[in-house]
Amino acid sequence: MNAHPEYIPGFLELLTVLPEEAFNYKIAARPERRRQFEKELTSQMEIALNILTACLSISELKEQVLEAFASWLRLKHGIPGSVLATHPLVLTALSSLNCDILSEASVNVVSELIHYTASGSSGGVSVQMPLIQVIVPQVMSLQAQLRDSSKDDEDVKAIARLFADMGDSYVELIATGSNEAMMIVNALLEVASLPEFDIASMTFNFWHNLQVILTKRNFDISFGDEASIETERNRRLQVFRQSYESLVSLVSSRVQYPDDYQNLSYEDLKEFKQTRYAVADVLTDAASVLGGDTTLQILYMKLVEAVSSCRNEQSEWRPAEAALFCIRAISNYVSVVEANVMPQVMDLLSKLPHQPQLLQTVCLIVGAYSKWLDAAPSGFSKLPLVIDILMSGMRTSEDSAAAAALAFRHICDDCRKKLCAYCKQLFHIYYTAVNGEGSFKGSAEDSLHLVEALSMVITELPPEPAKDALEELCSSVVTPLQEVINQGPEVLEKKHARELTVYIDRFAYIFRYVNHPGAVADAVHRLWPIFKAIFDLRAWDMRTMESLCRACKYAVRTSGRFMGITIGAMLEEIQGLYQQHHQPCFLYLSSEVIKIFGSDPSCASYLKNMIEALFKHTTCLLTTIKEFTRRPDIGDDCFLLASRCIRYCPQLFIPSSIFPALVDCAMIGITVQHREASNSILTFLSDIFDLAKSSKGEQFLSIRDSVIIPRGATITRILVASLTGALPSSRLETVAYALLALTRAYGMQALEWAKESVSLIPLAAVKEVERIRFLQALSDAASGADVNVLMIPVEELSDVCRRNRTVQEIVQGALKPLELNLVPVP
Repeated sequence: MNAHPEYIPGFLELLTVLPEEAFNYKIAARPERRRQFEKELTSQMEIALNILTACLSISELKEQVLEAFASWLRLKHGIPGSVLATHPLVLTALSSLNCDILSEASVNVVSELIHYTASGSSGGVSVQMPLIQVIVPQVMSLQAQLRDSSKDDEDVKAIARLFADMGDSYVELIATGSNEAMMIVNALLEVASLPEFDIASMTFNFWHNLQVILTKRNFDISFGDEASIETERNRRLQVFRQSYESLVSLVSSRVQYPDDYQNLSYEDLKEFKQTRYAVADVLTDAASVLGGDTTLQILYMKLVEAVSSCRNEQSEWRPAEAALFCIRAISNYVSVVEANVMPQVMDLLSKLPHQPQLLQTVCLIVGAYSKWLDAAPSGFSKLPLVIDILMSGMRTSEDSAAAAALAFRHICDDCRKKLCAYCKQLFHIYYTAVNGEGSFKGSAEDSLHLVEALSMVITELPPEPAKDALEELCSSVVTPLQEVINQGPEVLEKKHARELTVYIDRFAYIFRYVNHPGAVADAVHRLWPIFKAIFDLRAWDMRTMESLCRACKYAVRTSGRFMGITIGAMLEEIQGLYQQHHQPCFLYLSSEVIKIFGSDPSCASYLKNMIEALFKHTTCLLTTIKEFTRRPDIGDDCFLLASRCIRYCPQLFIPSSIFPALVDCAMIGITVQHREASNSILTFLSDIFDLAKSSKGEQFLSIRDSVIIPRGATITRILVASLTGALPSSRLETVAYALLALTRAYGMQALEWAKESVSLIPLAAVKEVERIRFLQALSDAASGADVNVLMIPVEELSDVCRRNRTVQEIVQGALKPLELNLVPVP
């Protein structure tokens, strides 16, 4: 190299790339080879660093040497901190930080050193303390440059990154609240105060992690007894109080709408919203440390200041909106009986201009503090005031109407007991907003919040008044549907689905949230002729059927056994219609009925006939993987129903003639690519394998075994194929659990099936050592070892078999998951 200096830059490039390759998963290396490669590199670490040190003498290559050093540090090999603290490469990187032109390579090295000192593989912070004591003063010396106007944004960003790295890596040391720690905290506050949000937000992760440490209950045991721990926690909270108060003031101004907000592109608006969410998270971290009431006090001062400018100039609504957004963000941390600030906030709300964005935030804050309106001494007295605000919100814009409807729901939920006496007024608000008597700007989905709100108050009424109120609510919804039906079958058939579902969805919300089972059952009985007419004439229309089945589902869930005769008529209807129209929602509604009535002996005969008819028809529909792919919703809801049958009525399902046919159907569909359908099938199979776990299922083990054992080898082969590429890797956990449940149920027999399946994979794709490791892990997990232990060899086998398309095709070609009757080649 000395003889040919022109080769050194290329050699340094090679030294930089080698450690990077250890983490390059685009390379289709086996996990075992990757681990071996990393070991080879770490064993040569000393030699590599010596070569790099030697190259430091060539000044023009210093940047390249430091980049290579940063690359080797990412291996996080345990070099003692005392060695690195005096190492020429470290000292060169640290001294380069103070150059007029900030060295990007030196920043990368110091950043990697910070991460290195905190990593478990290097021994952690305590072992690396000599190195930390060298790094921290050097980084702290850069603090003045954060405010240096001569520095460009990239330099400031690089320096801020080092402070953020120190905060994230040394947060546990900083949490002790020592004088040195507070110097780092003050530097991080300075970073948080910088105008560029992408720089300031680098510190947000630190503030969150520090809050978690300061507020956690299980402090380090070294502090002694409970009293000592509590004293130490309070001391620390007090030390960081001022820092978090400053943080609240710094970040709260960042949520203000920009002057040109109306001209923002979709992407810019999305980015602005993400900024607001990030700031809201920081405010909740601060409220956890300071307490919600103290944080509220800080934000209230900003609100008062903003409101005064808002009064002077109506157009200047943005600071007030920003302050209210922040106050809303901490609502869960403010005491529900807070008496100093919240009454004044509520009084201020009515004095603000009705600018759409501001009014939207005002409505949202009313909803966020609904528990305060219920519990605080002066809270309920503010209700007429806030209801007026919400009514204005409903009339102003789509966004403010949506916020107002949501707030109204929160108020009726949290103040429901007190609002029982005001039912008439609530109905008036409901009619004004929902039935077109007012100029409600919200969508049909927003109006559902109002239906839900009224339903929750009706729940708190005594039985008779509740029945009357429910009847009134239902009649307001049913009238438009009745009018359509009265116009004759042709009109009903031609209506757009939306014209029907807007009303049917309201019934779903009524039946879900009015918790008076008898009254809901009576209402459904009265409404059944209308529902039946829609079932009969619109069974071809998926959207209308989904809406109607959802309403029926909530009626069954709320009324339970009060449904009486209506449930029979409902099931008869869907059983007949399913044969013709194959709507998946009919299966879903049936699964809800099984959940409620499955264990009722008086329903046994009826339910047995229903599930046999539904499953028989479904197994005729889903005969190939193509059919599963074409109708994944039917597959999903069919096997959801089958799982419900195993849990709630195994006595009707497992001995029936349809059970083996459904297992065969599941085997065909395991590898369907639709996530929900695949998960439902795998869950169904796992429930069969886990039958011994349920007290109801134990007596049917012999029937189960007579079905599963003849098919066991095939099921195992399909599951192994699913692990190794037939299904996406995101499903590994679900497939692995099914395989584990099968192995726990059938022990050595299942392990033999797994061995047969894995042996089908050619050695070109999977080595013998990888097969053995997988089978051993499966055996250990089946014997009761931690399930997570199984996941590492499963993931490795999966990675090996998916490492490139050729290998994946070889594996799937050998396992043939779509062939149910594979005869092994001798």
